[in-house]
Amino acid sequence: MNHIEKIDILITGGTLLTLSDGMDMIDDAAVGISGGTIRFACTRAEAPASNPVETIDAAGCAVMPGLVNTHTHLPMTCFRGLADDLPLMEWLHDHMFPAEAKHLNREMIYRGALLGVAEMIRSGTTTCCDSYFYESHVAQAAVDAGVRIVAGRGFIDFTPPDAAELGKKAAAAEKFITKWNPLYPMVTPSLFCHSPYTCATETLQLVKRIAGEAGVPFMMHLSETKEEGEIVRSRYGLKPVRYLDAIGVLGGKTAMVHCNWLDEDEMDLLASSGTGVCHCPESSMKLAAGIAPIPKLLDRGVPVGLGTDGCASNNDLDMLLELDTMAKLHKVSTMNPTVMDAAAALQIATTGGARVLGLQRLIGSVEPGKCADLIVLDMKKAHLTPLYHLYSQIVYACRGSDVRDAIIDGKVVMRNRRLLTLDVQKVMDDVREIADRVRRKD
Repeated sequence: MNHIEKIDILITGGTLLTLSDGMDMIDDAAVGISGGTIRFACTRAEAPASNPVETIDAAGCAVMPGLVNTHTHLPMTCFRGLADDLPLMEWLHDHMFPAEAKHLNREMIYRGALLGVAEMIRSGTTTCCDSYFYESHVAQAAVDAGVRIVAGRGFIDFTPPDAAELGKKAAAAEKFITKWNPLYPMVTPSLFCHSPYTCATETLQLVKRIAGEAGVPFMMHLSETKEEGEIVRSRYGLKPVRYLDAIGVLGGKTAMVHCNWLDEDEMDLLASSGTGVCHCPESSMKLAAGIAPIPKLLDRGVPVGLGTDGCASNNDLDMLLELDTMAKLHKVSTMNPTVMDAAAALQIATTGGARVLGLQRLIGSVEPGKCADLIVLDMKKAHLTPLYHLYSQIVYACRGSDVRDAIIDGKVVMRNRRLLTLDVQKVMDDVREIADRVRRKD
């Protein structure tokens, strides 16, 4: 008697982009999922006999790993469009910091994060790395929606910290890690320092040490603007990356966000230390902050992932749009149309992001044994016709609204564009109510 595989979900038909090391592309594919794990990924003809609980017909679609958003601030959906068309320092210090100081509370954090999570699912993101205040409420929103998250507890110094303040920071970091580490497999706790010019040396070293001892990721904004580099050099006599190296903050399980203003020596330091980079091109373009030298970093072997940043500086969380922008930006900035080809760009948004977050053994590609985080793209659209090269079509023509289905950890969270884990209308109404308070300056 032939063995029948026990399968929760069977995806059949369409073309599978595995994003595995061999970049295998499988036509008329079959993906079997059981217990949150990919059991097989092959042609339909090669698939083992199975009796699935649920079958998803992907004919005419592309099936691929879910996108990995390596940097965002989900609650900032509440500030989407609040202060546009401004330089970064003015935007941040004159608008964002005051708005956060006045309006942030746990309810706002949770509701704003839910809206961000809904937007991400609907545009193909299955894993995100968030960094903010009251981060436990962001993590809870992700858990409630069924999204995989690296949740970063944020730290910033508005005044120089004394011993008592450093002690409070240490206690907060340890408490956050302890709360989320053992019980929530979809949540990876991390620690996030805002930047080397808003955090004292003692804070950076403390938070990095605690992250290292706990084995969780450490992240920070770095060299987002030219002005930031000048501030760091004036204070410490070193360029930002050299300064971080001198105080022991670079290294494994560490990723720096933006990195728009790096010289050759700083890029070499990131590469030799094993530090990753989270690239947020649209946010940096909108704020005229600079262009990260991503092709040079990739040539050095630096792990690079893609991120949207928050809605206050982007103003969306659509990773497919971000993917298109990234690929084209580096072509024009280098004046080389062969730089950042479509396959390489897609790797950055999937396997590259997984590597930056330290999750490469779990996510980023569709392979047996990995977590079942997948999306189905409907390629039967006018703007996707005709189809010659699938990688190119996804990178240069697809948008978030082309994502038909989303599966995270083996659970269908969106089917035929309908979210199954959230009441999207209520989520939007809640944030509109918050925006009314911000508008009235209550």
